[in-house]
Amino acid sequence: MHGGPALIAVAHGSRDPRSAATMAAVVAELAAARPGFDVRLAFLDLNAPSVEQVVDAVAAQGHTHAVVTPLLLGNAFHARVDLPGLLAEAHARHPQLRLTQADVLGPDARLIGALRDRVSEAVSGASSNRLGIAVAAVGSSSAAANARTAEVARRLGRLTGHLTEICYATTEPTLPQAISRLRTRGADDVLVAPWFLAPGLLTDRLVTAAPNVVHAKVIGPHAALTDIVWNRYDAAMANALTLSA
Repeated sequence: MHGGPALIAVAHGSRDPRSAATMAAVVAELAAARPGFDVRLAFLDLNAPSVEQVVDAVAAQGHTHAVVTPLLLGNAFHARVDLPGLLAEAHARHPQLRLTQADVLGPDARLIGALRDRVSEAVSGASSNRLGIAVAAVGSSSAAANARTAEVARRLGRLTGHLTEICYATTEPTLPQAISRLRTRGADDVLVAPWFLAPGLLTDRLVTAAPNVVHAKVIGPHAALTDIVWNRYDAAMANALTLSA
């Protein structure tokens, strides 16, 4: 007996097997949080099962409604174009299955709190006030998107009291540039806080770029992430009910 519409959690996908394993662990925690719900993991690219495969399977199980929740930190092309296109094609194959897309994770305060937790774990109780944190994100060709991501570093700084700088794995400012800025601002030690849900080729690139500083773990499975995803599901459900009323 299903507890409600299926939850299809959609991850980006990666050639690195650690990424898929981490997202599987995230989705296992989602399922454990609400027993009785049909919770499934799908990938946009590079991993299986694909979004198409999971939607087909959910339809075959007899569901009439599924909420598709992107496990994405930003509202970029994948969330705005790719995923809606895939869902429109899937609905054409399964007109009896309603597909509701939930909002992305975004810079939710709880997720920034999870990033703070990863920083705390990495510093192992160190109390230096001269720690600098380089918040490392993917980066975008859009300056506006990068400016929005930079706010994550500022908010983490307010949360921790430490100096922070933003940097990107695919564009400027780079991690070495962020480290240089932090040292100029007076940081004695620097820690890298990856604004990534899972490890992969880009987080490895960051380690290679700065092998002599401490790198915190990615966010990965975390109670805050579980709460946020289910909140996105609930909000999408409430909106769907309003639209159908």
